Amino acid sequence: MYAIDHLDIPALQSAGGTVRLPGSKSISNRVLLLAALSLGHTDIADLLDSDDTRVMLAALAKLGCGIEHRPDGVIRVQGLGGQLPVKDAQLFLGNAGTAMRPLTAALALLAAEQGGRFELSGIPRMHERPIGDLVDALRQLGCPVECLGQEGFPPLQLGNGSPVDLKLGQPIRVRGDVSSQFLTALLLALPLVAREQPVVIDVVGELISKPYIEITLNLLQRFGVHVQREGWSRFTIPAGSRYVSPGLVHVEGDASSASYFIALGAIAPAREGTDGVTIEGVGLASIQGDIRFVEAARAMGAEISGEANRLHIRRGRWPLKAIDLDCNHIPDAAMTLAVMALYADGTTTLRNIASWRVKETDRIAAMAKECRKLGATVEEGQDFIRITPPARWTFASIHTYDDHRVAMCFSLAAFNPAGVRVRIEDPKCVAKTFPDYFEALFELCVTPVERIPVICIDGPTASGKGTLASEVAKRLGYHLLDSGALYRAAALAAQDAGIDLDDEAALARLAARLPVRFQDHRVFLGGRDITDPLRLESTGGMASRVSQYPSVRQALHGLQLGFQRLPGLVADGRDMGTVIFPGAALKVFLTASAEQRAQRRHKQLISKGIPANIDDLLADLKARDHRDMSRAHAPLKPAEDAQLLDNSDLSIETSVQQVLDWWQGTPVDSGN
Repeated sequence: MYAIDHLDIPALQSAGGTVRLPGSKSISNRVLLLAALSLGHTDIADLLDSDDTRVMLAALAKLGCGIEHRPDGVIRVQGLGGQLPVKDAQLFLGNAGTAMRPLTAALALLAAEQGGRFELSGIPRMHERPIGDLVDALRQLGCPVECLGQEGFPPLQLGNGSPVDLKLGQPIRVRGDVSSQFLTALLLALPLVAREQPVVIDVVGELISKPYIEITLNLLQRFGVHVQREGWSRFTIPAGSRYVSPGLVHVEGDASSASYFIALGAIAPAREGTDGVTIEGVGLASIQGDIRFVEAARAMGAEISGEANRLHIRRGRWPLKAIDLDCNHIPDAAMTLAVMALYADGTTTLRNIASWRVKETDRIAAMAKECRKLGATVEEGQDFIRITPPARWTFASIHTYDDHRVAMCFSLAAFNPAGVRVRIEDPKCVAKTFPDYFEALFELCVTPVERIPVICIDGPTASGKGTLASEVAKRLGYHLLDSGALYRAAALAAQDAGIDLDDEAALARLAARLPVRFQDHRVFLGGRDITDPLRLESTGGMASRVSQYPSVRQALHGLQLGFQRLPGLVADGRDMGTVIFPGAALKVFLTASAEQRAQRRHKQLISKGIPANIDDLLADLKARDHRDMSRAHAPLKPAEDAQLLDNSDLSIETSVQQVLDWWQGTPVDSGN
């Protein structure tokens, strides 16, 4: 996950390959609650791991539900059988509507029956999301429910600590035109109290998002409760209903998340060597209503085929066909159509989307504002949005409103024909449903290597270039290349393999296939963490010998070029800006006196408990400097267009900020 302030996505060219979807959020949290309400244990496979499911799991554990994370990735939930071992708790549910609404209904009923009291709260945005229609329905039943802030909104207090008699004889009325989650919450909760008599729910007004109710009914049936319905206006929970664990439940891949990759296949030319985009984890027979996004994408021109658990997408008609569509059946996935509309041949209208206004943000307003930033003409109404593609695409910094779907939708704008990058602010908001979304996207997408930005940070030994490069890469979400570590890793690999450091040919063969990976300030060689032995002085000495051989340098040259991957690269070394990446957008050359560098190295070694003599370190650094600067191949020197940074008296934070300031002012594409 990119836990950074913003992520710059270079202009993308093509896409292809296979993506495995995370589990459905809608199914995951429904199954978690049903498993918790059932008697016995339920094993849940392929559960979504995201912010929303984590807050649900934490809430269930706080209520006394046993949660076991098994070695095979299955989550085992020990059900409560409708009983409350904990009768007083405060539950924080973040911005998870799929946790807040169903837990509100279930705990309100259980608290009323068993004398409990619970307080449910979330982040500020959750306290702005209406829940009054569900509260009204629960009060009809006699449940004590108190809004602790504004009436009709969380936070809520459920129950008053004393049992009360529930009024189950009359139909419970609930509005259906604001959010289907209110009806889902009641359907999930009422089987707990339908022991002696049937319980009836009447829906007032048109029920929106019907496919999500179908998911609920399907899962209720799997847990032993068969709800009867009359159209979409009346639902009856039979008398004697009780939850029975099915034992094992597999969670489908998230159909809403599939929409981004369906759109990707529809927008992007097929990557060389592929036949478009393949999605695993969800198929055309999915129980999720958002699978009908396939119909809309086909209407716009996408070529889509499917199997039981897989979809295949490739670009068909181009440009895409503008559509006018009632989106009531795909309210979440329809957001992706708004970005697909940017690539259409006319004006696209998405209707019946009033529910967008009460989601994680006001999504109609958000999509309209951000599409306009890209150059589109947009008209919005209370329940529709109308989008005409840009006549001229412009660079945009997309504000994401702490809304995962806004972030994922607008990543697709990077395929714009103007070739300008797209900035996604707060990319970590995708953790709500798809923490690794951007990593999955970049695995599928390619673009000419010259579009992938590179920052080079060169300098002499112990100048601090490794620390600086690592921090800059972390702030930008870019890949990291520590070229010095490559030579050290080659030396360690040679030592492990018993290769003599004078055997240039064997060293070159080894270097060409060196399995090195940099992650979270650690260095891995073939999966083994070599960070600590890599920094030993003895390893540095071996690396200096290895680096003298031209054939080794040539072998590692190709390896280093392979690190230039989406979304960008920060490379540090001695010749990154002069030899390896001479076309880098920004080159920095660190300078610091040998005395200052010796003091830094001495302090570093002593802090690790490694004996060191500062005079010996100084002599060694001067010798290395002389060797590096006087070698025939790629001598140590700044690139002609490098920014010189004397960090002798600068903190690492000051140095990082200086490089970021230079980068911010670097014209890496026409979008700046």
